[in-house]
Amino acid sequence: MGKLILFFFFTTISIAFGQHQKLPVLRINSVTINGDQFLGYDQFGFYYSVKNNALSKIKDKESFEYKNPSLGEITKVDLQNPLKIVVFYENFNSVVLLDNQLNEAQKINFSENEIPIMVSKTGIAAQNKLWIYDSLNQQIGLYDYLKNSYKSISTSFPESIEYYQSDFNTFYWIDQANNWYSCDVFGKITLKGIIPDFDQIAINNDHQFIYSKNNILVFEDLEKDLKFEIDVLEKTFEKFCFKDQILSIFTSEGITNYKITTP
Repeated sequence: MGKLILFFFFTTISIAFGQHQKLPVLRINSVTINGDQFLGYDQFGFYYSVKNNALSKIKDKESFEYKNPSLGEITKVDLQNPLKIVVFYENFNSVVLLDNQLNEAQKINFSENEIPIMVSKTGIAAQNKLWIYDSLNQQIGLYDYLKNSYKSISTSFPESIEYYQSDFNTFYWIDQANNWYSCDVFGKITLKGIIPDFDQIAINNDHQFIYSKNNILVFEDLEKDLKFEIDVLEKTFEKFCFKDQILSIFTSEGITNYKITTP
């Protein structure tokens, strides 16, 4: 009998420690959108989506649209600076910069650079520059879109990038072995840690991220060694976005926004 009690005791303890603590959320609102892909919000409350390869920007009764079928399918859109939106067309090795009304401000064909660049990853950086991963020399670099000049800043490494994300000062990526790296504007590469298996992921800063696996959302802080399951109403979703403590869940019915206070 004593052994049986001990068995149940340790089993209970194992289950308790194996479960993630829940991170509470506060539902703010829901928004119906007409789009195939939800991209996120900007700080002015506009949400962005893509439908039939057209980029849309909408808030209440205001809406703007940009479409350039001559450049093929949109690969990625960087919304960090709503006054300088970056639309990447990988198949044509090109980037289009849009203003806040989605008017074309500048089109860059990297194949026409003095020394051709083959761009597979890009995003906006500080001081009128773009982050670039050049698959020809396998290096991270910075492209000055005012001077139309490019400079490699990192050592070469083979492209095995499973996911990437950037802000004005840092280029982040996760390789196929789930190693999380960062590169600053001086080319210093740092291993941040190892990421759990994920279906989708959003990097919050240099030590926090949210990821989903099998439609379960988890917040993790590597610096504080914290991990919380995020308890949202949606049991299945197509995409999530996280910015400024707002978690947006995109389903076939629209977007639900939650307020999260990260620990």
